[in-house]
Amino acid sequence: MTNRTQTAHESHHPACRCDQLEHEVAQLRTYVQQLEEQIRLSQHRRFGASSERADAEQLRLFNEAEVAAVSALDAGPVDTETHPRPKKRPGQREAAWDHLPVERIEYRLPPEEQVCPTCAQALHEMSTEVRRELHIVPAQVTVREHVQYVYACRSCERDALTTPVVTAPMPRSVHPGSFASPSVLGHILHQKYTLGLPLYRQEQEWRRLGVPISRQTMANWVVYAAHEWLHPLYHELRRHLLLQDILQADETTVQVLHEDGRAPEAKSYMWLYRTGREGPAIVLYDYQKTRAGSHPKAFLAGFEGYLQVDGYAGYHDVEKVTLIGCFAHARRKFDEALKALPAGQRAGPSTARTGLDFCNRLYAVEHDLRESSPEDRFRARRARSAPILSAFHTWLQSEQPQVLPQSAVGKAVTYCLNQWAQLAGYLLDGRLEIDNNRSERAIKPFVIGRSNWLFSNTPRGAKASALVYSIIETAKENGLNPQAYLQYLFEELPNRDLKDAATWTALLPWSSQLPEDLKSPAPTRQSK
Repeated sequence: MTNRTQTAHESHHPACRCDQLEHEVAQLRTYVQQLEEQIRLSQHRRFGASSERADAEQLRLFNEAEVAAVSALDAGPVDTETHPRPKKRPGQREAAWDHLPVERIEYRLPPEEQVCPTCAQALHEMSTEVRRELHIVPAQVTVREHVQYVYACRSCERDALTTPVVTAPMPRSVHPGSFASPSVLGHILHQKYTLGLPLYRQEQEWRRLGVPISRQTMANWVVYAAHEWLHPLYHELRRHLLLQDILQADETTVQVLHEDGRAPEAKSYMWLYRTGREGPAIVLYDYQKTRAGSHPKAFLAGFEGYLQVDGYAGYHDVEKVTLIGCFAHARRKFDEALKALPAGQRAGPSTARTGLDFCNRLYAVEHDLRESSPEDRFRARRARSAPILSAFHTWLQSEQPQVLPQSAVGKAVTYCLNQWAQLAGYLLDGRLEIDNNRSERAIKPFVIGRSNWLFSNTPRGAKASALVYSIIETAKENGLNPQAYLQYLFEELPNRDLKDAATWTALLPWSSQLPEDLKSPAPTRQSK
């Protein structure tokens, strides 16, 4: 019997056929298990609480007033031993208003009514009762005329061959040929990029104020202001960024409709680079067409030090850096693996639960070290976190052969092992973070804004958005009121020498030369 005939004969043997079917059934069961995990995880992402937040009510944007009211009414007893509430001090709320101007309205009896109703004798002022309330003045639009006077000499007009003409100095316009002022530009940019209010809705609000300004006009103003005035400041901020030795980076998608050679639905990317906990707070966005590793390589050219990122391989192209990983991503993967389990298995012991517990133990150490100096943090991590990391790594290696590679927990284990050198890298320096959450928080304003205006029309508009977001987020990180700071920049930059280093020394967001009224009040200032 030939080999071919023998093989054909064996394939029809009942035992061989049985083995083949069992193998196929095992593969199908694995595939079904993976699909069930994906369905459970998808449902949780859609309807459940975020893994990063315990309070799901924060996600209910469209009924937040009702939720807050119901929560206040239905709140049960609080365990004061485990969750003590800080006691409110008398006058604590009013103290937060100390920076606001006070308008005093007095209510007195007319002189003819200051008579005792019993004996008809004169009344005297015994005391006062004060009720304090907040009052807001709605937006008002006025026309500001800049009248520049020109002077001439009558004596020279009468006796000299030429007559000198002297013109009174006047500030340069922030946008020559338009009626845009620094305050209007600051307001429009603040509304769009800080508050996420699209230009078409601003157009409606301007119309209600009796000033018809089209969204096309505002779009032109935004692009002009960004490229003409904010770009030089952005360039200076980038120079300072590259001088640091610890940076973080992240990226997210953006849609640009009219881009040469690309379909309108093609994905472009907004990259983010920011400083760590040390040095001046700088947050910079960079628009690029793709997610290629050449973009961070080019942007960070000249930077040397630690670069903290997620697990995206594109950052490996950056030269002369030590990559530090993000334990928030590792923890998130185990958290998702736990949520992908059937409901009845989530509370009991599991590989996902063990992996999540390791991550939580590492974060508990970081919580204890929040206020420590970099030196103390470095020593404490070596003593407390290093043993946990060692045990975690040993456990990961033992679990890898036992989990399905394409399951949620298998992906979590594989991610940690593939990224282990970067994940454990935060032990190298006490100034480093355990995760990349600082940059994720910095990119969130863009993500929220993107959900409101959905897309950019052109690459030039997308680059303008990157410039404006960079200035606004850096201003917020440095405790400035972004609208006031933008207006100040538009007042100062047209009238300063942008090639003079003293200009940037005075105008950078952390400059001590900035006016005090540009700073946000302490209770509402952005925390670092």
